[in-house]
Amino acid sequence: MSTSNKRNSNAPKKGLATQSIHAGEDRLRYADSITTPIVQTSTYAFKDSKEIEAYTKGGKARFEYGRYGNPTEQVAERRLAALGGAEDCVVFGSGMSAIITTILALVRSGDHLVITDDAYKKTLEFCSSYLQRFGVDCTIVPFGEYGALEAAITRKTRFIFSESPTNPYLNIFDLERLHRIARRHKVLTLIDATFSTPVNQRPLEFGVDLVLHSATKYLAGHNDILAGAVLGRKELMDEIRGLHKAIGGVIDPHCCYLLLRGLKTFPLRVAAQNATAMAVARYLEAHPRIKRVYYPGLESHPHHAIAKAQMSGFGGVVTFDIKGGMAEAKRFLDHLKLCFIAPSLGGVETLITHPATVSYYDRSKKERYALGITDTLIRLAVGIEDVDDIIADLDQALKKSAPVRRRRTG
Repeated sequence: MSTSNKRNSNAPKKGLATQSIHAGEDRLRYADSITTPIVQTSTYAFKDSKEIEAYTKGGKARFEYGRYGNPTEQVAERRLAALGGAEDCVVFGSGMSAIITTILALVRSGDHLVITDDAYKKTLEFCSSYLQRFGVDCTIVPFGEYGALEAAITRKTRFIFSESPTNPYLNIFDLERLHRIARRHKVLTLIDATFSTPVNQRPLEFGVDLVLHSATKYLAGHNDILAGAVLGRKELMDEIRGLHKAIGGVIDPHCCYLLLRGLKTFPLRVAAQNATAMAVARYLEAHPRIKRVYYPGLESHPHHAIAKAQMSGFGGVVTFDIKGGMAEAKRFLDHLKLCFIAPSLGGVETLITHPATVSYYDRSKKERYALGITDTLIRLAVGIEDVDDIIADLDQALKKSAPVRRRRTG
């Protein structure tokens, strides 16, 4: 069925917190429910043959089969579109499903795309390896080198892909500059905005064509579902939705219900995580056991000026280098009592990960270091616990991570 997210354009625009709770829902719902019901079905019945014809020939708005749409899913799509300031949205069973389906929907054999080297590892692997099977070329350029990015564009380039902030160094893309480059060369722009969320940055307002999210993270916010989303103008979304129906990377109705539940508190959670991350970043930057802290809210971050100009908040992730080597990094992790060692972010629990032994375990030390993944690099994703408790846990673990001094024997 048609799932366009355009609502009454004459209605006054509501605030982000209000939209997070109400956007996309009809006033009256099944059984007078306050919450959007879970429509747990894979297929939908027609009353009679006339209704079939009204749907297939007349375009009657209704549902037919679960891979093509679901009422709970539709509300989630409408709400995310409203939050991102988009004409339309498609939700997926995971963030990677959203990314891969979007890319495949936009390219044809012979096309070319440009992607920055600080993009998510699996996104880079797909673009640089798998797309070649379909005759699509990919150029990887260093993040932040806008001259190299523009020089990489050819007459076959279909789009530029990047993230902002990036993982794990939280680099910030100058979206105004990106838009100017793309407009000069008439190419599309795609930004994975998982780390920023619509609370902290709204790429569509800077002229970006498509915004992607791993809704698993901040949007759902409870570390209990997998989901992805892509937002943008309707003509592009129609192409993506068509391929989405064929590939079948759908999100199930129960996950949509949990996503909607998470979205209701999403602005409150992100505001709290912004404040906590800033406090933690300043604490770490002053700690004698820390070599370097990467957080766009700090004046020491290389892209602080861009972040300050284009973002309303700096996010809930803080990356830092601990003094010492691999042994000290592992000792720090092993002494944490509140923070969970886990490879994700955006949920209510504080999570911490060691990229060298998690995401890049399969790379040699030389390869890792070339990518900036040192033995001592740590990524912290703050939850919504009390900030003093998070800092206390980090503090006691840092004290215990110091190199062990051997006693001299006489």
